[in-house]
Amino acid sequence: MSDSLASHSPSSTPDNQATLTEWLNYMQQIHVSAIDMGLSRVLPVAEALGVVQSAKDDAYVFTVAGTNGKGSTTAVIAQMCQAAGYKTALYQSPHLSVFNERVRVNGEMVSDETLIAAFSKVEQARLQCDLTLSFFEMTTLAALLIFAEADCDVWVLEVGLGGRLDVVNIIDPDMAVITNIAIDHVDWLGDNVEAIGAEKAGILRDGISVIYGATEMPNSVQQAIDKHQATCYQVSKDFSYCKNDSTTWQYSNAAVTLQLPRPALSLTNTANALSAVLASPLDVDTNAIEQALKTVKLAGRFDYREVHERHWLFDVAHNDQGVEFLLAQLLPLWQQHLTQQSTSEQVNQTSGEPATIKMLFSMLGDKDINKVVQRLTTAGLPISDWFIAEIDYPRAATTEHLQGILASYVDDAQIHEFARLQEATHAIINASQPQDLIVVCGSFHTIGEALSTLETR
Repeated sequence: MSDSLASHSPSSTPDNQATLTEWLNYMQQIHVSAIDMGLSRVLPVAEALGVVQSAKDDAYVFTVAGTNGKGSTTAVIAQMCQAAGYKTALYQSPHLSVFNERVRVNGEMVSDETLIAAFSKVEQARLQCDLTLSFFEMTTLAALLIFAEADCDVWVLEVGLGGRLDVVNIIDPDMAVITNIAIDHVDWLGDNVEAIGAEKAGILRDGISVIYGATEMPNSVQQAIDKHQATCYQVSKDFSYCKNDSTTWQYSNAAVTLQLPRPALSLTNTANALSAVLASPLDVDTNAIEQALKTVKLAGRFDYREVHERHWLFDVAHNDQGVEFLLAQLLPLWQQHLTQQSTSEQVNQTSGEPATIKMLFSMLGDKDINKVVQRLTTAGLPISDWFIAEIDYPRAATTEHLQGILASYVDDAQIHEFARLQEATHAIINASQPQDLIVVCGSFHTIGEALSTLETR
């Protein structure tokens, strides 16, 4: 049996003194593959833990799938529910700096001790069921167990990969959100939007509501909606939004028109999240919505900061659609940046050189690096230099591979190669001026390593 304990022999279960890092390392060894789509191994363990029944009986569940924007959408939903007084659980992946970022209750990351206790219980249930589980399956089950034991009123769950066969899908949602459908993870989900749409629409259940956050819908998604007799609310048809000015925006559906404060996150994802909350039976009033929009934030999503006397923009864009979204926001930000720099005293303290954009860039090798680079280099931005390096992850693209693709679009003199991203991060600081903008993108792992380097510099 390929899924039995006999198929893979990790080191022994961590003892009572084990650290979170030791547990995370152990769980990466249990299953023969890091990604193993399917629910057959997960369900028996989940049932033994009681997490499926707990969610069904005690919580209102939002499940969010889609190619891009899941993190922002789940963050906004959770913040609105929390502001309305609901004890709210939020599960997201991957993390940027520490694993605890993935599991939050009322906005707070759970402690190492809470995670370790949950991992131990999941491990006991797994052994009793005589099954192996992947790292993502183990950690997701632990998050669900934590939410059940915390007796949370609302669960907001971000799908990891796809939808139909993702471990998050063991929990029946009361409200589904599909942010958008685009080509990504082709090895697992298919190489066309119809196949990918069918996988993501696998989170639907009979009679529930679904928010669809793109103007074009694959036939496969519509077929799933019809099959489940779900009520669909689609952007531009059933709800709309627009910017008013730099501080406010307008949201409208058939029942309400709201003038709201601009959040630090994308309006597209914010509108999808608000639609989900408004379509639910939860009591979330305008005051709670406004409070949430003023406070919600998510690291690495169009995340502008000033660190070490440099201006930084961190964004996890790692596919064509993600880069399009990044560019739509980056172009106006760049103009705003130039205006600010022209009146800043910093200009008089530097060499007088014009402000430029410098890229700190790396991606995973199984992504469409060529398409991402093509869009970034043809967007009309004054990118003067590219600092590239291999990120510390098994699926990382090599520096040589990144250089080979970049060389097709920019001069070799603009490309600066480093063995590790930490080295590239230090180098880009030293090579930049205070008036420049440093853009970091390409992967969650790229952002995470850059932020960790800046924190310890």
